[in-house]
Amino acid sequence: MSDDFSGLQVFLVLVAHRNFRAAAEQLGVTGSAVSQSLRQLEDRLGVALFQRTTRSVALTEAGEQLYRGIAPAVAEVRASLASLETLRGVPAGRLRLSVSSIAESFLSSSLLTEFLAAHPLVQLDIEVDDGDPDLVATGFDAGVRLGETIAPDMVAVPVSGEQRQVIVASPAYLAAHGAPQDPRDLAAHACIGWRARGRTHPYRWELADRGREIEVAIDARVNTTDMSLVIRLACAGVGLTVGLEESFRPYLERGELVTVLDKYCPPFPGFYLYYPKRAHPPLKLRALVEFLRSRQRGVRVPPPTRTRKRR
Repeated sequence: MSDDFSGLQVFLVLVAHRNFRAAAEQLGVTGSAVSQSLRQLEDRLGVALFQRTTRSVALTEAGEQLYRGIAPAVAEVRASLASLETLRGVPAGRLRLSVSSIAESFLSSSLLTEFLAAHPLVQLDIEVDDGDPDLVATGFDAGVRLGETIAPDMVAVPVSGEQRQVIVASPAYLAAHGAPQDPRDLAAHACIGWRARGRTHPYRWELADRGREIEVAIDARVNTTDMSLVIRLACAGVGLTVGLEESFRPYLERGELVTVLDKYCPPFPGFYLYYPKRAHPPLKLRALVEFLRSRQRGVRVPPPTRTRKRR
C-alpha cells in the first residue's frame, strides 16, 4: 500500500518548483534523493512524468494527467488532517503563508504581532515571494496578493484598504529635468524599472486616463528586482519610478520624493488573503481569517478585480 503513495510528495513539490534543487530544499533532502524518488515513481507507473533538460523541468502529458488527478485529493487530505485541530478547540501548529513583497500593509504593520499574541500556539512560516505559487502543490495554507491577481475560484479576505500606484521622483531630479505632464512624456525621462525575480521583462507601468487603462513600456536606465534599491536610486535623483504609494509614504512625508502624473494614478482594490475553497479549513487558518475580518469591519473594501496584473 505504501508503495502506491511513495514519491507523490516529491512529485507535487517538483510540479510547484520545476527545479530539483528548490524541491530538495523544501523537502529537506539532497537533490540526488529527489531524483531517485522520482525515478522510482516513474518506474512503478511505467511512464515519464517530467521532461528534463539541463535548463528546464516540464511535465509530460502523463505528468499533467497525474497532477490533475491527485492535487484536489491531496488538498482534501491536508484539510482533513488539519481539521483535527478542532478536537483541541485551540488554533495551533505551523501556518504557511506565501506573501507578496509589496504587501507592506500586511508585512510591516502590527497585524502579525497582534495575531501571534492572540494565538500563542500558532507558528507563522512566511515566504516572501512575487511569483504565483500553486498553494496546493507547494503546501501553503494561504497567500497574500493583490486582488486582481487572485484566481476566481479562491476564497479572498481583504487585508488592506484600497491601494494606489504612484510615479515618484526626487525634487532634485524634477528641478533638473522638469516634471512629466502626460504619460507620453515618460519616454523623454530617465526611469528606474522593477521586475519580478526569475523574469527577464520589466514591469510595464500601469496608468489610467478617464477610465481607460494605459500600459507604458519604459526604456529604463536601471532595472532591478530589489524595491529598496529602486527607492534609494529614486531618492538619489537617478530618475522616475513607480510603485505602491504605501511603499513610498515615508519618503513622501519627508519630502525626499514627490509624486507626478497623479491624475493618471487612480486607486484600486488592495491586498487579500486567499486560499482554496475546502469543506474543513484548518482551525489555525480560520483563526487568521476571523482576525483579519475583525480588523476590516467598518472599513470599506471593494471586492477583488482581476483585470490587470500589477507587480
